Amino acid sequence: MTFKQLDKYLLGKQGATFDYPFDEVVRVYRIAEKIFALTSEKHPLRINLKCDPIYALELRSIYEGVSAGYHMNKKHWNTVMLENTDVDDENIKKLIDHSYELVYKSLTKKKREALR
Repeated sequence: MTFKQLDKYLLGKQGATFDYPFDEVVRVYRIAEKIFALTSEKHPLRINLKCDPIYALELRSIYEGVSAGYHMNKKHWNTVMLENTDVDDENIKKLIDHSYELVYKSLTKKKREALR
């Protein structure tokens, strides 16, 4: 998956926006101001995604390309390699969907309705 493909998929999520709060390299994707993904165009291409803690451990044991979240809470975030990895594009999309859904479900009803 290329950065352009990744960016298009992330921004295709309802209400998704991005900004650069840390520096000019790390692109942060949010819904209703809550982060669901972080990435950059630097190589090797990788993405940090929110994840259910038990599922996060399971993924790390299955895939070499999934590790504890780099510079993130290791319990709730995974880093997924997007280049030279054993995680294919379809599974990467599923992990993005999972991250988005976790954050979406944590929003207040008012914020969820505002996204519609």
